[in-house]
Amino acid sequence: MERLFALFPGADAALDYEIVPGEDVPEPYRGLLVHEHHMTVTVESYHGSPVNVWVLERHYDGSYYARKILLALQSTDKVVQFGIVRMNLDMTSPAVREAILAARTPVGRVLIQHNVLRRIEPVAFLKIRPTAEQLAWFGNGVEAEELYGRLAIIHFEGKPAVELLEIVAP
Repeated sequence: MERLFALFPGADAALDYEIVPGEDVPEPYRGLLVHEHHMTVTVESYHGSPVNVWVLERHYDGSYYARKILLALQSTDKVVQFGIVRMNLDMTSPAVREAILAARTPVGRVLIQHNVLRRIEPVAFLKIRPTAEQLAWFGNGVEAEELYGRLAIIHFEGKPAVELLEIVAP
């Protein structure tokens, strides 16, 4: 996680968190995080609306592309997830690479649309004590004593290709 945040230094970059077992993640967060599915599909199903990706920052270094994003409901623009994704573009086809770099579609949706053979591996579940800057990801006036998230790796054809930090809205 620290490596992902190091790509995007700033006031919101230091998480106060603890790693918790999946069974200790309370609902509805457990249903949103403790699984081996794309978060794009999961949050769309939970909220009953497709999501748009809003790219806050990008980092491109040779074969590696990273972005700090928000996922917002198309129906209301409500932010439902903060995330950082870092991927090895050498492991993608030109069409997938182009779609990801265009930054108009969530990575999970791109992978699904292009039938990329993938496996999602949750690595850790996080209980986060957010700062005001971190709560601002989800909109003005949002309050919460804790947030929940996960670290995950997406494997392409058995090889790790994508690192993810995903934090759902309170």
